[in-house]
Amino acid sequence: MQAIGKYLVILGIVLVMIGGIIFFAGKFSCVWKLPGDVFIKRGGFSFYFPISTCILVSVILSLVLYFISKK
Repeated sequence: MQAIGKYLVILGIVLVMIGGIIFFAGKFSCVWKLPGDVFIKRGGFSFYFPISTCILVSVILSLVLYFISKK
């Protein structure tokens, strides 16, 4: 039962950190527009797919989860 509590606290801390990053990311909009992100704008249509940003976030989350699970 204590292990579940520990994981819930860690999950809460991670969620607060992610929320803070997202909250303050609006002031640093250049962080989310990396080279390699796809942006297409034609007429009244625009499409944005952040491939590079997704890869970067995936690598960071993988490293964080690796170090958390490494006891």
